Amino acid sequence: MRVKNICCIGGGYVGGPSMAVIALKCSHINITVVDANPEKIKAWNGPLDQLPVYEPGLAEVVKKTRDRNLFFSDDIAGNIENAEMIFMAVNTPTKTGGEGAGMAADLSNIEACSRDISKYSKSNKIVIEKSTLPVRTAEKIKQILLENSKGIHFEILSNPEFLAEGTAIQDLFKSDRVLIGGDESESGQKAVQALVDIYVNWIPREKILTTNIWSSELSKLASNAMLAQRISSINSLSALCEKTEADIDELSKAIGMDHRIGPHFLKASVGFGGSCFQKDILNLVYLCKYYNLDEVAEYWYQVIKINDYQKERFAQKIIDHFKGNLTGKKIAILGWAFKANTNDSRESPAIYVAERLYKDGATLEIYDPMVSEESILNDISNYWNIKRDLIDHRIIIIKSYSELDTLDAYAILTEWEEFKESSYDKNIPLFDGRNLIKNRKINQIGI
Repeated sequence: MRVKNICCIGGGYVGGPSMAVIALKCSHINITVVDANPEKIKAWNGPLDQLPVYEPGLAEVVKKTRDRNLFFSDDIAGNIENAEMIFMAVNTPTKTGGEGAGMAADLSNIEACSRDISKYSKSNKIVIEKSTLPVRTAEKIKQILLENSKGIHFEILSNPEFLAEGTAIQDLFKSDRVLIGGDESESGQKAVQALVDIYVNWIPREKILTTNIWSSELSKLASNAMLAQRISSINSLSALCEKTEADIDELSKAIGMDHRIGPHFLKASVGFGGSCFQKDILNLVYLCKYYNLDEVAEYWYQVIKINDYQKERFAQKIIDHFKGNLTGKKIAILGWAFKANTNDSRESPAIYVAERLYKDGATLEIYDPMVSEESILNDISNYWNIKRDLIDHRIIIIKSYSELDTLDAYAILTEWEEFKESSYDKNIPLFDGRNLIKNRKINQIGI
């Protein structure tokens, strides 16, 4: 099957960059990204320095492809009807109510996508799971498609993304692997080949792994769980290092030089954040519990518990430094994004640490070079459960490092290069959550 038109439902962190790179590498395919949020579509069609997703290199790719063979539209119906292949790249947050609340994935957006596809399709389609989904979700998608359409054949594929925010464009250009899961029937394998034919335009064939659909769905959850496990493992050892006067950086280097382990994801930090790790591990825990694998569920839940412990431990260090009383203390929160080179602050450790300090009486000056004031205020309102109009004068959001006022402490929470190179007043305590500042022994308080 030769694909000429692709529709991607969802213009967020996955859909936008993924489709932009496919458009760049497959100029013979017209790709349209659709989203129910007209403001998001407007932003994708707007100035390149104001795209809704910040990723190094993304604006350059969009500049080369937009209005050539990459389009952004809010016409969901028309673009579904016109496409031979449809990617679903919508958000799948953790459920907040009902069975599995707090752990299971909320599939309401996927279900809504499936209903739209069945409603507007007038010809056979290849439907691709791009969102991170629990294993066996394809069954539910197929059920919705078959219940709501007549005489149309749908093939469901799983093609999970393995992008790291901040390096997503390079990850797409030079993927470690592209994973495609499909049905083992003849029509299923033809659909798999149609997607393989797209990726081979720039990905070496040996890096394209084809599996059954259930292996593909579970692989994304398992990959994120393994990466998060490494972070929690080294963070747990950072606590022991402090008690024994060992150096966590030296320990990480020694461990990482073992070729069986490797150096990646062994840097101590305040903890992991972002939209994937915690959500996917909780989903994995729920699945294990669902299948009565309680010991396995508890094993993976410990990764989350260590992550929470690390954030709490860092915040408590600051509180203890001021003898348990932060009233009247002004603390700079340097970094709000969950990692450098992204404007994504979902589940950022900075949100938790800032909340603890604020509730203990501190005044906070918050600065991040890419996260907007509006996003920071939304995070405070949503995560801290405070109405926007009740956020008081003790929250100060500044637009540049130079605006920092008289302070009682610095807290570095994101590894922006700007914070590496900045000069800090040596008389002010520095709480370094990302091990950024070297050669500073006095007043430096790492984790």
